[in-house]
Amino acid sequence: MRHALRYKPAYSPQSDIAFSSARYDTRAMLRNRLHSMAGTKMSAISKAVLLLLLFGIIFAGEVCGYRSKHWRLGFSESSMKYKPRKPLQIEANETWIWPLPAEWTKGESTIILDPKLELVVQGGLSESDVLEEAFERYLGHIFVHQSAEGKKLRRKSSSPTLLRLVINLLSDNQVLQLGTDESYTLAVPATNESSDVYLEASNIYGALRGLETFSQLCGFNFETRSVEIRDAPWSIKDKPRFQYRGLLIDTARHYLPVETIRKVIDSMSYAKLNVLHWHIVDTESFPLEIPSYPAMWDGAYTKAERYTMEDAANIVEYARRRGINIMPELDTPGHAASWGVGYPQLWPHPKCQQPLDVSSKFTFEVIAGILADFRKVFPFDLMHLGGDEVDTSCWNQSEHIRGWLKDRNLTLHDAYATFVLEVQTITRKLGWAPVNWEEPFSEFGKLLSPDTVVHEWYSNNLVPAIVDQGFRCIVSNQDVWYLDHLDVGWEEFYLNEPLADLNSLDQQQLVLGGEVCMWGETADPGDIEATIWPRAAAAAERLWSSPYVANSTYRALPRLERFRCLLHERGVGAAPVKNYYAREGPEGPGSCYDQ
Repeated sequence: MRHALRYKPAYSPQSDIAFSSARYDTRAMLRNRLHSMAGTKMSAISKAVLLLLLFGIIFAGEVCGYRSKHWRLGFSESSMKYKPRKPLQIEANETWIWPLPAEWTKGESTIILDPKLELVVQGGLSESDVLEEAFERYLGHIFVHQSAEGKKLRRKSSSPTLLRLVINLLSDNQVLQLGTDESYTLAVPATNESSDVYLEASNIYGALRGLETFSQLCGFNFETRSVEIRDAPWSIKDKPRFQYRGLLIDTARHYLPVETIRKVIDSMSYAKLNVLHWHIVDTESFPLEIPSYPAMWDGAYTKAERYTMEDAANIVEYARRRGINIMPELDTPGHAASWGVGYPQLWPHPKCQQPLDVSSKFTFEVIAGILADFRKVFPFDLMHLGGDEVDTSCWNQSEHIRGWLKDRNLTLHDAYATFVLEVQTITRKLGWAPVNWEEPFSEFGKLLSPDTVVHEWYSNNLVPAIVDQGFRCIVSNQDVWYLDHLDVGWEEFYLNEPLADLNSLDQQQLVLGGEVCMWGETADPGDIEATIWPRAAAAAERLWSSPYVANSTYRALPRLERFRCLLHERGVGAAPVKNYYAREGPEGPGSCYDQ
């Protein structure tokens, strides 16, 4: 199910024929119709009316963010020469922040940012290495065009200049967990009021979110060679809509080097995502070191494609310093054939390698050992245990498992429940709340631990039933929030509503948030960024921003294009926004801000 239905083939010229329909080919069809009208016997008035109608339909598609896999009107099909297309004009007072804040006001002044901007931390902490490191990172982003000579000149400028960023922390708590307060307020003064930018947050993680917003207010003026903040004064009061805003990466289908994972984490922080769901192992490979069972990573593709436990700990700390939790996944009892490369006794039968042997005590000893090793490096409250796509017929092919079932008067369905519940018990003893994909809930939901988080992915109408039984929920409906579905456009990511059909506040509060999933069958270090971005950013705004301020793809499109350009400036290889198929290159020459 999750594996079988998740994958859709990448675009090929042959597959284009299957996708060609009136829905996707409208503008090309209309252009062809315009060309054919030249030889049609019609009155001049009739032709004029039809032309206006056809152009109106085309223009409406352009304005509404319609995606086409064909060339846009800027391309001349007769001459095959590209003609520059003017970018869509949006209100001049647009707020260029992604994701949009909860509340904000702004003015009409422009103020200069001094390249020697100083950081002052006060309140609950007088200093913070996390904030100091983040401040230096953001200075690098903000002043990327500033030369050493320009830095000297700016000090002599008579223009109103911001000299300090003052961060006031209301707490000294530096623990990052599910539900950590990420709210902040940001005040940028008008030209004559002050030389300080004021940022207040409950803790360092709210301050990190405020730093990202502050960096997006800054822009380089190529004429004055200075960094400016326009529309000052700014007053921003912001907090996330959902406490869980996740991205899944899959290091079992393709190994991702540590540096690639770090780049993904960096890019997540720019969109204010806060949970990296690390799908570490699966049927294909087991790349992570397990000290308690050292032969386990024999299931890696090669000896070079592995992670040490030190690697995992470093990734966790790298993410924490950017306000991002790491939720590991140990998928059982299915999706686990790679375990038996190092320990063949975990397989039910040499010719039938998964689900793991439910009848063996050794199976659960191994799982307990792995989870105990995980607990030493993964401090997040949630532990994902998979539990999906379990084909129990393999157990029936094993003589000793059939005997075990018969002795206990268990069906295959009972054995499936027994396995999942036992792993949940091990997990809870280690201080985690268990997370399972939706299948255990659908099959035996009343037996699950009450603190289980159900991860919805397949049944798009299941969330009301999950919360109705009192379970917390993460939303990842695969038809619109699976990034490896390359033909799902940013608009569908943007408009997916996690609280659909939930009218009760009590039910809504059980939805922790949502997650976009980057399954790795067709993504590796060479294309993972272009597959994730910018579509993940569309979901990020849905999860961070109030639907009262973020509710229009028309208004979102130019901001998303601008955010994609910001990702480029920071070294993230985001694909064009308007592509029909994700991660393809641009359709032709043009500005980053109109692709």
